[in-house]
Amino acid sequence: MPCPRFKFSLLFIIFFTFSNLKGEDGYRLWLRYNPINNTTLLESYREMFESVELLGESATMDAIRNELEMGLGGLLSQKINFGESANKGLLIIGNYDQHEKIKAFLEPEEVENLGEEGFVIRTIQKDNQKLILITGLQDKALLYGTFHLLKLLQTQEDISGLHFKSIPKIKVRMLNHWDNLDRTVERGYAGFSIWNWHQLPEFIDQRYIDYARANASIGINGVSLTNVNANALILRPDYLEKVKALADIFRAYGIKVYLTARFSAPIELGGMETADPLNNEVQQWWNEKTREIYELIPDFGGFLVKANSEGQPGPQNYGRTHADGANMLAEAVNPFGGIVMWRAFVYSNEEPEDRHKQANMEFQPLDGKFKQNVLIQVKNGAIDFQPREPFHPLFGAMKKTPLMMEFQITQEYLGQGTHLVYLGGFYKEVLDADTYQSGKNTTVAKVINGEFLDQQVTAMAGVSNIGTDRNWTSHTFGQANWYAFGRLAWDDQINEEEIAKEWIKMTFSNDSEIVNALNNMMQASHEAMVNYMTPLGLHHIMAAGHHYGPGPWVDFMSRADWNSTYYHKADNEGIGFNRTQSGSDAISQYHPKVAEKLSDLENCPEEYLLWFHHVSWNKKMDSGNILWDEICLRYQKGVDQVEGFLNTWNKLEGEIDKERFLHVKSLLTIQLKEAKWWRDSCIAYFQTFSKLPIPEGVPQPAKNLDYYKSLSFPYSPGIRPRW
Repeated sequence: MPCPRFKFSLLFIIFFTFSNLKGEDGYRLWLRYNPINNTTLLESYREMFESVELLGESATMDAIRNELEMGLGGLLSQKINFGESANKGLLIIGNYDQHEKIKAFLEPEEVENLGEEGFVIRTIQKDNQKLILITGLQDKALLYGTFHLLKLLQTQEDISGLHFKSIPKIKVRMLNHWDNLDRTVERGYAGFSIWNWHQLPEFIDQRYIDYARANASIGINGVSLTNVNANALILRPDYLEKVKALADIFRAYGIKVYLTARFSAPIELGGMETADPLNNEVQQWWNEKTREIYELIPDFGGFLVKANSEGQPGPQNYGRTHADGANMLAEAVNPFGGIVMWRAFVYSNEEPEDRHKQANMEFQPLDGKFKQNVLIQVKNGAIDFQPREPFHPLFGAMKKTPLMMEFQITQEYLGQGTHLVYLGGFYKEVLDADTYQSGKNTTVAKVINGEFLDQQVTAMAGVSNIGTDRNWTSHTFGQANWYAFGRLAWDDQINEEEIAKEWIKMTFSNDSEIVNALNNMMQASHEAMVNYMTPLGLHHIMAAGHHYGPGPWVDFMSRADWNSTYYHKADNEGIGFNRTQSGSDAISQYHPKVAEKLSDLENCPEEYLLWFHHVSWNKKMDSGNILWDEICLRYQKGVDQVEGFLNTWNKLEGEIDKERFLHVKSLLTIQLKEAKWWRDSCIAYFQTFSKLPIPEGVPQPAKNLDYYKSLSFPYSPGIRPRW
């Protein structure tokens, strides 16, 4: 008859095997906690975790206990004993300031500068017993440390001599949900909004808790719940009760909620005749509304605002500046420790200047005029989340105003929910770019992490790719971009390959051949997408409105800068947008050191060539090809790369669970089909200008240009709603 411990372990194995067969649909994300199948490693881990001692009581400590029960219980296939009964291995988790037992193991300097979220993990030998210690100065730090330890086990790392200290470089690390109150998601490709406003606050979906767990596991500590194209109803008392229900869930996981504020809310909700930020009654309305929110949600984070952009109301409606509008809201949240994130994504059809220049033109003159608790939220590039963009010039132009990064995790212009495009390397490319704002090596990362400016708070936001699809992100590999964003928001110095391999090991397998194969595919995927969509600095040539598929011929939109032809400017002479001094002069908004390199046609990096220059079809490129041939060959290279991804994936049949294998295979098949669509339609269109033959190695387009122009997709997901 088996002993009780063996019986429990057997039941645990049966349970996790069954859930593995039934539940490998991606829902568990990177928190799968499947049993470790390396016998030697498993036994060593079991010795280290004979018992767990949690010091302190709180909702966060309860969350830690629950995660350890799932995590250690699943990985080690055994019941976790919470107490001090271990003979060989004991895990101790507690607040350094509150427990003398913790202080006895560490020197004071080991916990210096931890702040609210930094944590320490130490392996300590005491007599014949090995202790693993997780500590910090607040309970949420202990939670982050717990997730880190579980990650080490999931990725099968050596934990026998841990001496690890981690402090986030960015204070506010948040997801921006572009979710509407009717549960549609603007630029969302994974189903509907996970927020069921109709059933809140009474019904609490388990999905909300699992969402909080996933975010906390990668250090995300803020969530903006609603679309930046805001609806004032979210500020109505009944909706605030619903927001409170979510905030109450997230609090245990160290996550604050933020709301998008519609600037005209005093008119729409308050019955006022104006929303002028300098009007005393308007200011009072916002003060009272803010107080109402904080009475319900004491740790409310603050407001995110899109104003005077794409039809959204703002202070300019009343002849006021962005600073006037932002400062009014900053005054309202300041007594409660809140912040205002004011988006710099502004452009006007009435403004004749190059759209690339408009945000800089509006915000740079206001540098230093914003309250201390205002951050200007700047997209990574000046146009709009293109497959590849040079860094936004505002990162080098604002020297007195805190800036925060806005990355897009959802793939609006990157194949949406069906293309495998890992963005860890692209995020790093932007963060590592040198702005020269305060001399050489003033990277974008250092600008936003506060290294060069004394500021109250630092922040980074990612536009969410999350929806009601069972696997959260539509494409399984879309999860990797959510994961990479969180990891880089915590520490921008982490290598993108390290991040990818962590995610692969936790999501698929620790087998080195599988890890290497998938990592190679992921690392090449962004460049492949650029090749088959927008090579050599082409940009915004997607179809109108929904941005699904190619549309370099688009020239019928009501606004000039909603048309593809505005950006590529192809003619019989060449192609590309001249942003040098002889053109729009957008390059002059960068530091002279940056501008000097970008302005020189011969030295401009080829990845930005057509972004900044109108180039002859016959210009000789670094490869020795003329520009026309190089464009065609880049399109073909992108197709070849995707075909390689599909071949790599097919070789993993039997190594990946059947459900996810077939799902990813079908999406890679779609991606290959659409890469060919991009190649054929763009080459067919641009050839009408170059009038040059398609080079050897690139097939003739499968259809004529009229066919590609005729394609219509009226129900593409993620289309922006119009109110």
